[in-house]
Amino acid sequence: MIQYDVLKKNPFNLKDKQVEWVKRTLETMTVEEKIGQLFHLIMYSSNEEYLQELVHKYKIGGIMGRQMTLEECCKAVTYLQKESQVPMLISANFEAGGDGMIAEGTNVGPNMQIGATGNPEFAGKQGYVCAREGLAVGANYAFAPVIDIDYNFRNPIMATRLYGSDPKLVRDCGVAYTKAVQEQGMAVSIKHFPGDGVDERDQHLVTSINSLSCEEWDESFGTAYKACIDAGALTVMVGHIMQPAYSRKLVPGIKDESIMPATLAPELLNGLLREKLGFNGLIITDATTMAGMCIPMSRDKAVPYTIAAGCDMFLFAKNLEEDYQFMTEGVKNGMITPERLNEAVMRILATKAALKLPEKKENGTLIPNVEEAKKIIGCKEHREIDVQVADSSATLIKNLQDIIPLDVNKYRRMLLYPMFTGENAYMGGGNEDIDKIREAFEGEGFEVSIYQPPASLQEGFSVSHKDMVSKYDLLVYVSNLITKSNQTTVRIEWAQPMGANCPNFQAAIPTIFISFANPYHLLDVPRIRTFINTYKLKPSTLRAVIDKLLGRSEFKGTSPIDPFVGRWDTRL
Repeated sequence: MIQYDVLKKNPFNLKDKQVEWVKRTLETMTVEEKIGQLFHLIMYSSNEEYLQELVHKYKIGGIMGRQMTLEECCKAVTYLQKESQVPMLISANFEAGGDGMIAEGTNVGPNMQIGATGNPEFAGKQGYVCAREGLAVGANYAFAPVIDIDYNFRNPIMATRLYGSDPKLVRDCGVAYTKAVQEQGMAVSIKHFPGDGVDERDQHLVTSINSLSCEEWDESFGTAYKACIDAGALTVMVGHIMQPAYSRKLVPGIKDESIMPATLAPELLNGLLREKLGFNGLIITDATTMAGMCIPMSRDKAVPYTIAAGCDMFLFAKNLEEDYQFMTEGVKNGMITPERLNEAVMRILATKAALKLPEKKENGTLIPNVEEAKKIIGCKEHREIDVQVADSSATLIKNLQDIIPLDVNKYRRMLLYPMFTGENAYMGGGNEDIDKIREAFEGEGFEVSIYQPPASLQEGFSVSHKDMVSKYDLLVYVSNLITKSNQTTVRIEWAQPMGANCPNFQAAIPTIFISFANPYHLLDVPRIRTFINTYKLKPSTLRAVIDKLLGRSEFKGTSPIDPFVGRWDTRL
């Protein structure tokens, strides 16, 4: 017996007519159509041949968009919603702004930049921009907010995706984002349950662990999840992360080898998330292509077991034809019972009903209007929010040289040391043009040279100390080392020979280090006496930091994490 009465409760809060649509749609579906609804796949382009197969062969329930141009987004969404019999959930990683899906979208700032403002209202503005720009191109589902907590600076994947280390700040920012997005008619997905940021390993590459005790978890991650759930979060994204303390508490005597990541752990999905935290909405897995899910259980079992264990929707596929077959076999052999299949699909449909997708399909407003979208994406209001966040977040971590504000006449001759990542940096960015930074400083009257590694890699042929001191008034390191998948550390790799570009002259020449990404570089440059974090390299943060260096504006940001990484020498 399907319990439709839960659809009138938080977070769905459906009206009778909406419940009736869910009931009618579910009860007229074939088993194959129900299985299709479980899949939430991915689109990189508006290629109709690919999208046609997803809609007509597999009849999927949702799709996540990677970054595309505004017009291509609209084209893809238009095709999907016109061709799909049941309106589709269209998602994206709207973690920092509309640019999570739209190339022309506004980047308000990654979460840590928001956290550095110390003001959760900016998380609400972040969500406002994400929702407005996403909805403009037909998206209706944000894979955000990230309410993970930074307990381990060595975590290789979260970094600036976190609001910070303070559970209260994370909670308040998560709630503000959730309310701002869902008030506009877009669903959020609080993630990555049961919480990333504790382990120093990446769930993309290994099944990672949230090693907090039950009491510690309740007071940190549990508080953030409960607050966002109470605020009406429609969905939760579950990570390939184990929470051994709760697994052991909820399944007394469980063997270590039987402890599974949350995506495959009924005790965490049902006992902790559903029962203890009272979540009644849609549960979606994190990307099922990650090693964190693939390693602990054979894929033919793991694919259907995610649903059997309590997840409602299955994100991505390693091999779509094979994963679909695995899911189908799981239904046929009873691993996924008819009751569990119906419950999962009911919640998928209820999420669509809560977003009023059936009504929008009927009146034609599911289809984005390209010209209207152009008026919203990157509009003046959104750009102004970006500038406000940049101004409020730039953080002066160390100022022991007392050289700020900079006197251009005193420090005119500048040597710039660039440290950038490659093109495949996770969540965008990387390989930013050093010329833009050089030109920005030159526009203020500095004479800027770019550091070049020595021609000889042999020791004993390094640049002369006297030449450096006579040639330069100021050394400026600019770093944009961005966290990315399949990278297990984010550390500075110095030039040869013997760290030729290390701050070897910082005791003799005034030196500034500006990190435009990873906030933890003091680990590698502990005696740098002027250190600044801006959390994201973009025009607004570059302008803000230069204005502050020159004294036209004060540094207002407060570090939301410990930039000194618990060490005494980083404070020197």
